[in-house]
Amino acid sequence: MAINEKLLERVRKSLEGQTNVEEKKMFGGLCFMVNGKMCLCIRNDEIMCRIDPETIESILSKKKARQMIHNGHMMKGFVYVNEEDIKTKKEIEYWIQLSLEYNQKSPPAKKKVNKTKIKIPTKKKS
Repeated sequence: MAINEKLLERVRKSLEGQTNVEEKKMFGGLCFMVNGKMCLCIRNDEIMCRIDPETIESILSKKKARQMIHNGHMMKGFVYVNEEDIKTKKEIEYWIQLSLEYNQKSPPAKKKVNKTKIKIPTKKKS
């Protein structure tokens, strides 16, 4: 897992005081789960932010970032921001705040249903 430690510490510092934050290894990096939902991830020299899909086009027209593509599909509401484009505290706070705002109104993750097969006993032939 390649994580930029300096960028990781900047994000951790920005999230200080935020409640219900958990760090999880995901997507080849380290993700910050807020309120049980993925909010931000650190991977290599960039952060992945989960932001409101309704505002993404407007934001991308003003800010340097790129939409996440996973298995050839555009992922709505997920963007990558390169470390070069978030050099100042104000710049990184902008993306973190967008992610936290969307986290408050985004639906909770769907729980995976454990599909276990039930073995039905059969009658033995005599």
